[in-house]
Amino acid sequence: MTGERDIVLKEQFTVTGRDFGRAGTVSTTIKSKLKQIGFSPDVIRRVAIATYEAEINVVVYADRATVTFEVTPAEITVTLEDQGRGIADIEQAMQEGFSTATDEIREMGFGAGMGLPNIKKNSDDLKVTSEVGVGTTVRIKVLARQ
Repeated sequence: MTGERDIVLKEQFTVTGRDFGRAGTVSTTIKSKLKQIGFSPDVIRRVAIATYEAEINVVVYADRATVTFEVTPAEITVTLEDQGRGIADIEQAMQEGFSTATDEIREMGFGAGMGLPNIKKNSDDLKVTSEVGVGTTVRIKVLARQ
């Protein structure tokens, strides 16, 4: 008998800071796996956008992160646990347009201050915890049924 918390799929990935050449590969892989399982296009889109934004934040701001992707019949959860500088003020970081990106990062087209707001907009539940000088954990949940 299948329950709502039975895990359908669980995988882990690694994202490396400053590796712009591979940025987006984890979110693309997750998107493909959700298509194979048969989730609705809206759910897939929301998970892919939220995961991409979080992945880019790791590439821009952290040294590395472990990404855990878990699917149940009820929800998709993506958790990124990074090792990096951390976020000093999470509330401020959640504001549209707030960014601590360097000029170099902005010239590359990143750092517009929309990462965390876009993650929040595309998730049903978002939890961000951080310790300055240690790292940040971002847990994204998207309900499987809209």
